[in-house]
Amino acid sequence: MQKEFNPKLIPMIIGLIILIIILFKSTVTIDSGQAGVLYKTFGGGVVTDEPPLGEGFHIVAPWNKVYIYEVRQQELSEQMQVLSSNGLEIKLDATAWFHPQYEFTGKLHQEKGENYIERVIRPAIRSAARSVVGRYTPEQLYSTKRDAIQDEIFTETKKILANQYVQLNEILVRDVTLPSTIKIAIETKLKQEQESLEYEFRLEKAQKEAERQRIEAEGKARANQILSASLTDKILQEKGIQATIELSKSANSKVIVIGSGKDGMPIILGNQ
Repeated sequence: MQKEFNPKLIPMIIGLIILIIILFKSTVTIDSGQAGVLYKTFGGGVVTDEPPLGEGFHIVAPWNKVYIYEVRQQELSEQMQVLSSNGLEIKLDATAWFHPQYEFTGKLHQEKGENYIERVIRPAIRSAARSVVGRYTPEQLYSTKRDAIQDEIFTETKKILANQYVQLNEILVRDVTLPSTIKIAIETKLKQEQESLEYEFRLEKAQKEAERQRIEAEGKARANQILSASLTDKILQEKGIQATIELSKSANSKVIVIGSGKDGMPIILGNQ
């Protein structure tokens, strides 16, 4: 026999459903790399005088709200068109690494909102890029100043974000694109300058080699002059006598005519 439904159970069932809903709305799970900003509907709004909710499971009053923020490092890529110092349009491709300052996440939510990247960070990068690139000519941007503008854009952006509850870690300039006609003109100029430097190097090398040879020749000539000046007739005669004595000691038979040579030097005749 089928049992009849007891109407007295209806309030209990409704109460159980309401309790489940309340429990469901009173719990929040914050994942790794996130923080939760608590909004108290009847308690002053955004909580800014306490740290945000950390990772894990939390129970909050069902009438309150929790806003989840990514607090680990994030990446923002930006492509901009900016003007050089002489008014030419330059395309700049840059990337920013940043993250919200954890302890000020409540302040960030209260003053900037969840869309803080579009409201604060992107405009700051664009402003800094325009300011920095406007100091340089296209030639400088193309050749020697890329690292400099990257550092300067980082410094300028960091100043703008100083009191915005955001930590800027790095600015990377990935590409600087010039108008094609300007790029060709710069490459041609750089090639000509390189060829000129190579020619000057070869010319300087040839001049140094010629100078080296001149100095070497002068040194040899000076040595010969000193040697000639030191070889007097008396010294030559003495050397000749010493050589004659040494030859006379040789086992080979010979004829030595004393005083018959020039300047009275002996004459040595060959084997007999």
